[in-house]
Amino acid sequence: MIKNIVTSDTQVADSKKRNRHTLSIRTKNEPGVLMRVAQIFARRAYNIDSLVVAESRDSQFARMTIGLTGAPEGFEQIIKQVSKQVDVIHCYEHTPDDSIAKEMMMVKFLVPKSERTDAINIIEHFGGKTVDLTHTSMTALVIGELTVVDSALEMLSQFEVIEVIRTGQVVMARGEAST
Repeated sequence: MIKNIVTSDTQVADSKKRNRHTLSIRTKNEPGVLMRVAQIFARRAYNIDSLVVAESRDSQFARMTIGLTGAPEGFEQIIKQVSKQVDVIHCYEHTPDDSIAKEMMMVKFLVPKSERTDAINIIEHFGGKTVDLTHTSMTALVIGELTVVDSALEMLSQFEVIEVIRTGQVVMARGEAST
């Protein structure tokens, strides 16, 4: 007997949330390190949803913040494999309980004059700012947690969105803990 299984968008979104991981990786600031780290995730069928890489306070080191989606089985093994890389100083998984995560998004959309007030109200509701305004378009900047940025984009999608640029999450450990 064949069963017909119907999955709602909510079930898919909930499943994706459960399989989301955020890693903070401190590495030597050298060419090729990012490629070697990314290969580990690709071999294990993990998708990199967001990636932020920047030089740290000490220019000899860099910090990678990687947002991933994948099955929870074997995730500990991935952290061990990343940590074993010669150029990796440390690799930590961060959760909302032990860290602060923020993302920045700029969204450009068409908005008639008659609807500008509605657009500005949405932007301000999510703590955003209008960073560009023309006779026919508006660009908003929203900074916040992933769910806030997603919700702002969903609400602004009632207008004709021209372009969306997102930074990916940046994460920092709470309190005195090391990131």
